[in-house]
Amino acid sequence: MQILPYHFEGEVVRGFGRGGKELGCPTANMDDTVIENLPEGLKVGVYYGKATFKGNTYSMAMSVGWNPQYHNEKKTVEVHLIDYAGGDFYGKRLSAVIVGYIRDMRSFASLEELKTAIAKDIEIARRGTTEQGKL
Repeated sequence: MQILPYHFEGEVVRGFGRGGKELGCPTANMDDTVIENLPEGLKVGVYYGKATFKGNTYSMAMSVGWNPQYHNEKKTVEVHLIDYAGGDFYGKRLSAVIVGYIRDMRSFASLEELKTAIAKDIEIARRGTTEQGKL
């Protein structure tokens, strides 16, 4: 079964407040309908693609899962818009297409190690969407 590319759209809701503040990587946390409608075969992990927000298109890195570093009990979809500097996302709609897989989710030995992995994910996402061409 072909899962990617996969398109979704939904409302941005408040998350745990860690992305921008603790990790230096602000994320748009998607509402529960996005999570509930993910295809069965889409495994948890970190992905890349393109997202449209407020009329502009951005490369994105996103996580799907339980964020093992924080032992979350609720599955989340968190989108990081690369090079977005427009402030809060809350209550707005975001549309995205996932085009590739980066890595499995896992726990890290330290917060600094997690930050390093996130920076690498963002660079892979930036290159991946450039190599895919204009989506």
